[in-house]
Order: sequence, then C-alpha cells, then structure tokens
Amino acid sequence: MAQAEFDSQAFRQALGSFTTGVTIITATAPDGTPVGLTANSFNSVSLDPPMVLWSLAKTSLSVAAFSEAEHWNVHVLSQHQQELSNKFAAKGEDKFNDTNLEAGISSAPLIADCSARFQCRNMVTHDGGDHLIFIGEVLGFDHQALPPLVFQQGQYAMTARKPWAAVNLSSEPTAPQCSYNEDLLGYLLGRSHFQMLYRMRKVLDEQALEDSHFFALSVLNIQQNLSLEQLNTHLDYTGHSVNLEDMAFLEKQDLICQKSEDNYQLTTAGRETSLHHIAQAKVIEEELITELGAGDVMALKLLLKRLIHQTDPGLPDLWSTEDKSA
Repeated sequence: MAQAEFDSQAFRQALGSFTTGVTIITATAPDGTPVGLTANSFNSVSLDPPMVLWSLAKTSLSVAAFSEAEHWNVHVLSQHQQELSNKFAAKGEDKFNDTNLEAGISSAPLIADCSARFQCRNMVTHDGGDHLIFIGEVLGFDHQALPPLVFQQGQYAMTARKPWAAVNLSSEPTAPQCSYNEDLLGYLLGRSHFQMLYRMRKVLDEQALEDSHFFALSVLNIQQNLSLEQLNTHLDYTGHSVNLEDMAFLEKQDLICQKSEDNYQLTTAGRETSLHHIAQAKVIEEELITELGAGDVMALKLLLKRLIHQTDPGLPDLWSTEDKSA
C-alpha cells in the first residue's frame, strides 16, 4: 500500500497548536559584531548540570556567527516586548539600535526587562534535519515577575493562569428548570462590573453624585465642549442619560459650566473631581493586579477590548481628537 504524501503545511499547523514562549537569542560574532534573532524553539535539557537548547534554521544568515560563538544568551520575552520580538525577527536592520542592554557574564548582548534570561556557554551543536540544535551550559540566569509573551498558531497570544481548583461562586445548586447560571457571560460581566465599582459608588455617594452624573463628568473629562445631545449619545449604551435638571445640578455644584449657550465643559473643580474618580479607579485596578497578576489583567483587558469591538452598536468614538466645536 502506497504511503500518503506527507503534508508539510498541515504538519506545520499541527505544530502550531503547541503554545510556546518567545525568546531572543544573542551572541557576539568572532569579528565583534553583535547578532540576535527571535526564536520559539527554546527548551530545557538538564537541571544538573543546568543545560538548555534552541534550534536555528540552516538557511539562517546567522548560522556561522552562532556556530563560532563561545557564548550566547537566551531572553524569555515579557508581554510588553512584542515590538522587540518583531524587531529581532526582521532582516536587514540594526537590531541593537535603541535596545536596552546590560553588562553580562560574556560579551554576548544582554537585553533588559525580560521575564527571564539565561547566559550560556556554547557546548555542542547537533544536526537536526533542516535545523541546527544548539546546547548550552547555563552559567547564570535571572527572572522577574513579568508575564511572558507567547506564540500560538502563528500569532502572539497572552496567558491567563487557571486555578487548580474550580471556582464556584454559587452556594446552592442551580434549579434544574433554570438555565440561568454562573457561567453565563452576561452574568459574569455584570457581576464583576458592579463588584469592581462598588467602592467607586461609595465615593459618588459621599459627593451626592448619581451614576448619570459620574458618566457625564467622565465623558466631559475626555471630550470637552459637548452639547446635551452629544453627551447623551455617548451615554446611551449605559442605560443612563442626563437632562437639563442634571446639568443645572452639576453647574450649581461648580463642576461644569457652559462654554456657549448649548455646550458644556468641566470647571477646574469638575476636572479635579473627575481626576479623583480616576485615581480611585486606579487604586482598585492596582489591587486587582496584585491579586490576579499583571499577566491575567493584561489578558483580561485584551479580551474585553475585543468584546467591546464585537458588540459595539455604532457609538461615536469617545477618544477621537476631532474638534467637537466645529
């Protein structure tokens, strides 16, 4: 029976199902030229002695430099270093220009602000088909609590830690006839929203401000000089709106004023009040980062931005720099 032709493209896609970290490998060529490239083929070999490996395509222009180098460094990139990854993956540019470097054990360039770094002595190179496999002895390493950049199915991705035990918020089983449960996305988004803003509401209560007032001040902090109609266009999706009585109340509190007969803007006191709200929101966010971890919060923000984009009913761009007074 004839063997089916091997599908290299399908094989590549199957390999892409394995999520990997993203690294930059650096070395110094014998002539003193620094070399570096992005790779996701990094892996551990041994703990005792400490050894790691990575592979390089035989067609790479850097094969000779890495083959002859006595030392090379592996940098496990953090999530904020995606542009650096792209920079070292590109050809024909000065990759080390404006790259933050630090002194290391060897002359191999050592990049700062990574999730982890491994400074290695080049021990042996093995033939690996269309790649060369470099094995190195780890002479020094360091790491810090920065969420790593990862790669999956041909694109960058973010990681979110999954708890060992399932998180169950319900103290009683859901009634069999009820299909509304704690895994419903709307419930999870709604509950997390109201719980996160619970302390914010206490601040608003102290200032005798209602939710609609808070939303109006927030919008005017981003976009000044809006009419009542424009303001409500930005508030429509919240289920809240403001009327002339609300605006008169905010004027009486010296939080807003009318730039013209129809348009409103924040006063100095109004801007200070809005900045106080932002500061309180930042405090809550920092506490969440401490509890959840920076990587999980960053991944959550990315997913929420995608969700907002997907469910956008056609709201005007609140962050546009277009002059609204025109």
